[in-house]
Amino acid sequence: MLLTLLYLLIGGILLYLGAEWLVRGSGNLALRYGVPPLVVGLTVVAFGTSAPELVVSVKAAISGFGSIAVGNVVGSNIFNIAVILGLSALVRPLKVNVKVLKVDTPLMVVFSLLFIVMMQNGVLQRWEAGFLLAISLVYIGLTIFLGKKSSKDMPEAEIKSLENPLQGGLVKDVFFIIFGLVGLLAGSHLFVKGAIALAESLGVSQAVIALTIVAMGTSLPELATSVVASAKKQEDIAVGNIIGSNIFNLMAILGVSGILSPLRPQGIGLVDLAVMAGLSAMLLPLMRSRYQIGRYEGGFFILTYIAYLVYLWP
Repeated sequence: MLLTLLYLLIGGILLYLGAEWLVRGSGNLALRYGVPPLVVGLTVVAFGTSAPELVVSVKAAISGFGSIAVGNVVGSNIFNIAVILGLSALVRPLKVNVKVLKVDTPLMVVFSLLFIVMMQNGVLQRWEAGFLLAISLVYIGLTIFLGKKSSKDMPEAEIKSLENPLQGGLVKDVFFIIFGLVGLLAGSHLFVKGAIALAESLGVSQAVIALTIVAMGTSLPELATSVVASAKKQEDIAVGNIIGSNIFNLMAILGVSGILSPLRPQGIGLVDLAVMAGLSAMLLPLMRSRYQIGRYEGGFFILTYIAYLVYLWP
C-alpha cells in the first residue's frame, strides 16, 4: 500500500510540475515569436492546465483501461465545478463574464449532454471520438478568431502576466517545454499505475478510483490556478479556467483517447454522467443571478460533492 501511495504522490507532483513547466515554456516561446498574448492565454494556458487529464486518459486508453480514461474526465469535470469553483467562491464571490455566461457555459452543458447520448450504448466509438475532436478544433479556432478581434475576451491581469516572459533566452524556454513533457509522461505512468494498484488493494472498481483519486490528482493545476486567481480578485481567470478546461476535457481529451482506442468505461453509470451534466446546467441560473457565484452557492457545490463521494464509497 505504501508503494501505491508513493506512485500516486510522485505521479501527482510530476503532473502538476509538468503542466506548470509546459505552460511557462510554450507561453514564453509563443510570445518571443510574436504570437499575441491574448491568443497564448486562450490556447496555451488552457491546454496546459488540462495536460494532466490528457496524458492520463491517453495512457489509460492505450493500455486498455477505458474506465480510467473516461472516469478521469467525468470525475475531473465534476471536481472542477463542485470543489474548485466552490472553494474559489468561498474565498471570494466570483463575478461572471457575460461571454462565459452566454457562450461558453451553455456550450459546456450541450457538450455534456452530447457525451451522455454517445455513451448510451456503453462505448465511445472511434467515429464518435473523431466527431468530438473535430468540434473541439472548431471551438478552439473560433475562440482564437474572436480573441484576435477583441482583447476584452481576456482579463487584464492575465494579459499582464503573459507579457512578462521568464528571464533567459530561447534555450531556457525549450528546456521548460521538454521538462514539462517529460514530467507529464512520467507522472501519468506512475499515477495510472498507482490508481490501478489502489483499486485492487481496496477492492473497489477502477471507475471509482478514476472518478475520485485520479480526477483530483489531474485537476491540481485547475485547483491552484482558480483558487489563487480568486484570492487575487481575478474572477474571470478563476471561472474561465474551469469552464474552458471542462470543454477541453470532454471534447479534445476524450476525442484523442477514443480515436486511439474505443472506450468501454465499465462502472461509469448514468448517475455519474448526470451529476456532471447537472452541475454544469446548475451554473447557468446561478451565474445569471447577479452575474456572480456567491459563497452560499460555493458551499452548496462542496456539499454536493461530499454527497456524491458518499454515494460512490458506500
